[in-house]
Amino acid sequence: MEQCSPRKDVALSRRMQWMTAENSAARRSIRKTIQAGLLGSTLTGCQSMEMTDAGFKPSANPVTVDRVTRGDSIVNLARRQHPKILQTYGGEYSDPKLERMLARVVGRLSQDPESRAQTYRITILNSPSINAFALPGGYLYITRGILALANDSSEIAAVLAHEMAHVTANHGLERQKREAEATLASQVVNEVITADSNARAAVVRGKLQMAQFSRNQELEADAIGIQTIGRVGYDPFAAARFLRSMDAYQNFRQVHGQREPTLDFLASHPNPPRRIELAQRHARQFGMPGTGTRDRESFLNGIDGLLFGDQPEQGYVRGRDFLHPTLGVAFTVPEGFVIDNSTGEVEATGPDNLAFRFDGATVPRSMSMADYLRDGWLGGLDVPSIQSTEINGREAAVATAYGDDWQFNVTVIRVGDQVYRLLTGAPRGNERLTSVARTIADSFRVLNRREIAALNPLRIRVVTVRPGDTIATFANRMVGVDRKLEMFRVLNALGPGSTVSTGDRVKIVTDQ
Repeated sequence: MEQCSPRKDVALSRRMQWMTAENSAARRSIRKTIQAGLLGSTLTGCQSMEMTDAGFKPSANPVTVDRVTRGDSIVNLARRQHPKILQTYGGEYSDPKLERMLARVVGRLSQDPESRAQTYRITILNSPSINAFALPGGYLYITRGILALANDSSEIAAVLAHEMAHVTANHGLERQKREAEATLASQVVNEVITADSNARAAVVRGKLQMAQFSRNQELEADAIGIQTIGRVGYDPFAAARFLRSMDAYQNFRQVHGQREPTLDFLASHPNPPRRIELAQRHARQFGMPGTGTRDRESFLNGIDGLLFGDQPEQGYVRGRDFLHPTLGVAFTVPEGFVIDNSTGEVEATGPDNLAFRFDGATVPRSMSMADYLRDGWLGGLDVPSIQSTEINGREAAVATAYGDDWQFNVTVIRVGDQVYRLLTGAPRGNERLTSVARTIADSFRVLNRREIAALNPLRIRVVTVRPGDTIATFANRMVGVDRKLEMFRVLNALGPGSTVSTGDRVKIVTDQ
């Protein structure tokens, strides 16, 4: 979460990410209800990287008559997207030793004898999301979040080779053509043959085929990427291994069986078990497991000290607590909720389709909190429900709002010139909404100087296993993460029966 905007009624964040349809109904409804007061959209990852400039699609080698001119145009457009990508993903993450490590990986990939000559520029994005993508002209992007999850250079090579394959395989142009065909078919049905049920069924089939086409693109990029890393000497089984790690992390982030939507790299991708099986099949073309180089030591040296989770200026998530040292405020969500602060704002999801959002605005001190609720920024407001109150000694007001089949509890709290907005939503009739909203609001507090001084960002630290160390002892050393034992296993790609051995190097999360 970023610092408050100086403009009245402008949300703290200008970047919103309401990504997958899965587990997002409450979020979509909250967004619709308060859309008059919130701004922004995000750029999402991998094959769904679709730019806003004139329908731009990331393809470096379009097959057209004016190939050279067209290619230059697309490359120039990709170059113009670079600052927008930096703005969306929190800027560039600077770490010379990490950059050198990645440069070695990219340099090795560029030696593939079957790939066209290309100079690459790799940018580490200062985002905890799990994402990587490539644009024409050799622009490669990888988040520090995906670096934290990987365990050796071959896994990162697999990720980058996959994204490079999307560009070299012209997936952007192919998708653009298919989407244009699907749109035309839909228009014909709607405008010409609206009564023909068979034609409408054809449109539905076309949409399903479009989804399958995207999945096939992912599988094709997997195959090309695995062939690339295998030819340059990396472990070809790294792709399957890292797919397992990403799936394990996604499962770790589940809330009562609901998927966490911020995992950009996995959104809209094929079913993980099928991808893993196919990835292993492609890898076996190079030999049995153990073939190729993993380059684990160099990779671990590179990520030691890597920032983990939130940037300091966005505040920190510590289990169920959110603490913002710059704004000097904090709150706690109930048991079973997972906080997501990776998109520049604070959201949380919990059981029973409950969802929560926290942001703020600058409001004149002369305006009461009750009047602020009436000020027109909140759609669906039930005006008679507005009640003035105090929360931990701070002026506040509470109200109810409605949107479609959803109901919302809205609490606004004043701290100086800033007003913080706590919005909790659930399907109508949900009996837990009021109690959950009150619990979160009552936890809101202003941090003192000692609390602020004690807050440090989390980092990945690479440590060596010594005699007597166990997974449990390392998990106990972890700071600022929930379910420490599970998180340690996920970060180090350790299955349920796996152990650590003396001399091994492992990753922990700490604020030291």
